Order: sequence, then structure tokens, then C-alpha cells
Amino acid sequence: MPAARVLSVAPGSPADQAGIAAGDELVTVNGEDLRDVIRYQLQSDDAHVELELRARGAGDDAMQDVVIDKQPGAPLGVELEHAVFDRVRTCDNHCPFCFIHQLPKGMRRSLYLKYDDFRLSFLYGNFTTLTRFTEADYERVVTERLGPLFVSIHATDPDLRTRLLRNRRGATSLRWLALLLEAGIEIHGQIVVCPGVNDGAAFDDTLLGILDRFPQLATVGVVPLGVSAHNREPDMRPHTQAEAEAVVDSVDQWQVRYAAALGRRLVYASDEYYLLADRPFPEAERYDDFAQHENGIGMARTFEAEVQAALNGVEVDGTGPKRGFFAWVDGAPAEGYRAPRADITFVERRRQPVRIITGELGERVLRPLMARLRTHADVPVDTLVVANDFFGGNIGVTGLLTGADVSAALAGAPGETRYLLPDVALSKGRFLDGMALDDLPRAVEVVPTDGASLVRALA
Repeated sequence: MPAARVLSVAPGSPADQAGIAAGDELVTVNGEDLRDVIRYQLQSDDAHVELELRARGAGDDAMQDVVIDKQPGAPLGVELEHAVFDRVRTCDNHCPFCFIHQLPKGMRRSLYLKYDDFRLSFLYGNFTTLTRFTEADYERVVTERLGPLFVSIHATDPDLRTRLLRNRRGATSLRWLALLLEAGIEIHGQIVVCPGVNDGAAFDDTLLGILDRFPQLATVGVVPLGVSAHNREPDMRPHTQAEAEAVVDSVDQWQVRYAAALGRRLVYASDEYYLLADRPFPEAERYDDFAQHENGIGMARTFEAEVQAALNGVEVDGTGPKRGFFAWVDGAPAEGYRAPRADITFVERRRQPVRIITGELGERVLRPLMARLRTHADVPVDTLVVANDFFGGNIGVTGLLTGADVSAALAGAPGETRYLLPDVALSKGRFLDGMALDDLPRAVEVVPTDGASLVRALA
């Protein structure tokens, strides 16, 4: 990993006033060599901050000392290029359901790198299996109170978990989960259900094991595996509707059991399961505080609530629930769902028909809302459903759309129409396949992926 390189400096901030500029490298803070942005944050919270930095383009000998006095807890105003400065911890599991193993060739190199680093779990909500967790990691998490963390469970039976992770440490690594929970660290779990492997009786056994061994878990999310056309694992296949219905029914039953034993529902099925089972989404109150919103659990209900509130004239921020330390980490680069929402890039406002670009599953979420959206817009509003031919398989979420598939859909779409593209399909202005907006055959307007922003875009 590169050094703690400064990506940007907020104008007028203490760092700006001290002369720190983009491209400078922070070497130490208060005498501590920087390992990651977490330690940077904890050190830079002090009222008196001593920095050792290497100026942009300077050699190793051109070190510079900078002293900053500020209010304790006030941010320095620096955004760093990376979150980890020593060595990001990669994943040594070989899970047959891992989506990274199912990516086609030719994508950006960074997309093929698997992480299993508890620091990225803490900062961004990435799930870790704990198979590379150590005594030193445990001491640090407990001492610095690095929570919430997000842990992939998949199965509590040691042999089955070893089979699912294809790593012998899968049988024993959940001991760290128990120790962290006993130390009072907030942890959210995840189960990826693979048909014929850890569903049915094995799924019930896992939920019973959680009640027995890990009742302090904050939440447990249940999600189906994604199977692309590039999958090379014959045992990994999409759910049938009956299998999805069985998972939803089992989650409902275990919510009742957990509520009786623990006073809370604990386990939640992803939105995709209700779509696969052709079942209505649970009412919003059944998601409690939407703790696993970013894991695709309760997103549909949140989106619906944002749309209805905005249509009724109620001011909503449209960001959806945000969890984790990142909300106040000065310096951590914005990534994934933690990234700032895009500004609405409206072209000239004209009374033209509107089409909302969406994936196949997203269209099913939008469908019940379309009548009110059309009335609000007072122009024809429809969806442009994009099939995901790039990944193929059962991949239907909007966030995995590629420029090639969007281009193909737009090429045959009518002109004199406004096309709204959710920003979840983009990262730094590019699709997963590297295409940019300028490469599309028609102009599109990028809209933040939330209900309130969609209503504003249609106004």
C-alpha cells in the first residue's frame, strides 16, 4: 500500500492554514508511524498535533515538521488517498459462492482483489470471516473499541463452515466472534445461503447455533448467493422460488423465537429474497432500525418511505441509514455506500417523457410507485429495464449494471426523452466495465439512488 498520501485539503481548515497540500505524504502523527486512517484519526483528534510529512514530489530526505494547534476533536481537514497504509489484509478463503471468483476478465484490476481486513469492516461495513484475525487484532479492537464490525458467519457447524470457506480455519475462527461479543463489541452477522449446501435443516441449525453461542449479535442478515454466467462451481446455483419461500418462512419463524428469547428479532432476510419468493416486503417497523440497510435488507421499504414522504412534501435527506465509524472519520477516503451522493446533473428542464434506468430487480421495487410518480411529474414516466448480459446468471441489481448493457438498452430507446441513471451504478463517474457516461449513445442525468432525489428529479 502507498503512504498516507493527501488527496485533498478542505479550504480554510487547520491543515490548509498549515500549508499542507494535495500530494503531500503524512509519515508520522504525534510521533506514531501511520498504519491506517483509524490511528490517524485517533492521533489527530488532539488539540496539539505534530506532523512529519514529505512534501509532494520531494525525496525521502526532504522531510518537514508541521505543528497544528486546534480545538480538541476538530478535524484537520485532510482527506487521504487510502484507508490502510501498511498492507491491506487479503482474503485466503476460497468460498465457492464468492462473487469475485465469478467476475469476467478484462475489468479493472482492483475489482479482483479480495479483502478480509477487520479495519475495512470497521470503516466501511465490509464483511470479514475472521479467519485471518489474530491476538493482536483482538487486543486492538477491544482497546480502541472498534465497532461495529461485520462478520460473515454462513454456518455455525465447524465442518460446514470449513466447507463453505474452503479454509480449515473456518472451523475455529468464530471463537473470535464469541470473544469480541463478550468484550462488548457491536457486531452484525451475515449468512449467504447456498441452495443444497447450508439451507434447509442446516440453515435452522445455524440460527439455533447463533442463539446458543452468539446471542449478543446486533443483527444477522440473510442474503442469497449471486450466480453469474462466469460461475465455475457446479454446486452453486440460483434459488428456486420454493427455496426462497422456505428461507423467508424460516426467517419469519426465527424472528418469533428470537423475540421470545432475546426481546428482539435479530435475523432479517434481504429484499432480494422477497422478490425471489414473490412475497410482499415486511412493514418498515419489522426492520427495526434498518441496521443492515447497506447489505440490501430494508432498502426497498426505505426507498418507498422516502418517495412517499417527498411526494407528500415532507423534507427527507434521502441518504438512508448509515452505520459505522466512518460517519465521523476525518481523512478516510469515501468508498462504496459511504461515498458522497452525486449531485443531480440535470440538463435543461423540458416537458419530456422520463425513463428511469434500472436493473431487473430494481424495476420490481419501482413498479408499485410508478402511478404516483407519473402524477407528480405530470409527464409520462416509465422504466428502462436493463438486462445484465455482462454478468449474466441471476444478477439483476442496479448497482451491478455496466456501461455496455446500459448502452445496448439506450441504443434502442426512444429519443426526446430524459433518462435518469441512479448513481449506484457508477464509481468515480465510471461503470464497472470502465465505460464513462460520455461513452453512452444518449445523454443521461445522474441522480442519487434514493427516493427523495428521484422525486426531486421528476419535479
